Amino acid sequence: MKSRIITFLLSAVLMAFSISQANDHEDLSPKNEDLQIKKITNYQSESFSTRVRFIVIHFTSLNWADSLRVLTEEQFAVSSHYLIPETNDASYLNSRLGIYQLVDEKNRAWHAGKSQWEERTNINDQSIGIELVNQAECNFNTDQNMRSLYRENYSCTFPDFDSKQIDLLIPLLKEILSNHEEIKPTYIVGHSDIAPDRKFDPGPKFPWKFLYENGIGAWYDDSTKDKYLREFRKNNLPSISEIRCAFNHYGYKIDSTSSEKDSFYVIRAFQYHFRPSNNNGSLDTETIAILWALLEKYFPNVLDRNLKVICPSD
Repeated sequence: MKSRIITFLLSAVLMAFSISQANDHEDLSPKNEDLQIKKITNYQSESFSTRVRFIVIHFTSLNWADSLRVLTEEQFAVSSHYLIPETNDASYLNSRLGIYQLVDEKNRAWHAGKSQWEERTNINDQSIGIELVNQAECNFNTDQNMRSLYRENYSCTFPDFDSKQIDLLIPLLKEILSNHEEIKPTYIVGHSDIAPDRKFDPGPKFPWKFLYENGIGAWYDDSTKDKYLREFRKNNLPSISEIRCAFNHYGYKIDSTSSEKDSFYVIRAFQYHFRPSNNNGSLDTETIAILWALLEKYFPNVLDRNLKVICPSD
């Protein structure tokens, strides 16, 4: 009898232990509500930045219909964040112009290609691209004897930009700038600024000065340019190495090892942007004076008291 009681008690203890283990296992199992990730946003860090540093302006060289197709179909592998049509385009069937967003600003559009500004490369990663429908056209001479004559081996036709198109562009740019404070005036650039050896857009007809007058982008002060014109006409022009250093300080990819051909492309791109009336790629006194005026305005620390550019080797 006594042994039966002991056996019964042991069985009861083992059963209770088993039930306890099962309950413990059940308690440890995640419930459905535990699987839902709850993000608590009570605390926000002040140490962050957006991916966007640049705005890059392009022209499409195509009409509206072809521009839209190229920028949206996967087979072409190019895109932009925004596309703005122009009036009097027979392929644009809407009665009013509009701003078309093709890629969300938080995403990376494929518009810049191989590019550089200052020390930053892969500008696609850091920019918002805006395409303007404008049927500019540049053709290259295929004559083998002309290929080495990089100053003469191409011809371009640049139509004027539609004023209504620019009227849409300006508020768009202002909105982008209000959302991305990291974009400095000198970081609003053309495709040819960041890829001068292979791109022409938006070309010399794009109204950079008008944008500046509306609070967007960089431009020089005429009085400062005139000061440097007088200085350079009175005294010797800066050396080629100093001029290359000046371009580099402003943002263009050029240095002491750059070839004459590479220098030509940079000078042409700079003239497209800041001296469009004469954009032959030749380095003249006015071009240099404009460059120095821009440095004084936006990068004053790179000029010494004698108005010479401070270069890395100095």
